[in-house]
Amino acid sequence: MARWLLYGGLAIGVLILLGWSTGMHRHWPGGMHHQRMDRADTARTSGEAPPPETVVPALSADARAGETAFGRACAACHGQHAAGVDGAGPPLVHVIYEPGHHADFAFLRAIRQGVRAHHWRFGDMPAIAGVSDAEAASIIAYVRELQRANGID
Repeated sequence: MARWLLYGGLAIGVLILLGWSTGMHRHWPGGMHHQRMDRADTARTSGEAPPPETVVPALSADARAGETAFGRACAACHGQHAAGVDGAGPPLVHVIYEPGHHADFAFLRAIRQGVRAHHWRFGDMPAIAGVSDAEAASIIAYVRELQRANGID
């Protein structure tokens, strides 16, 4: 009996190590975000039908300021209304950026420090110079309001 427990424990350890080495640790638990993203990324770069239009709600004053700052600092790569730009940057109105997976701090850190490519095949995101703390907060508010209007929360 003890031998079976030992073998079972070793098998579980090997499975965990395999998951870690294949990148599943970035999306723990389950790793399903990565699978959904690869399909979306493949569709966006293979000429398949584009994603549906982003619903733009009536924005709060803070999010309206964020929309302006986003247009100046982010839209070239992340697109109008954060819908993404083929070949340049991913959509931020996407389930992978839901608050439970990418908290507001992750957006702030991306603005300040850049991000190593890990979810999409667009390459690394550089730090964005010239965005004040207030602008960063309003950009995040804008993206979150867009996400909520599109069923991501």
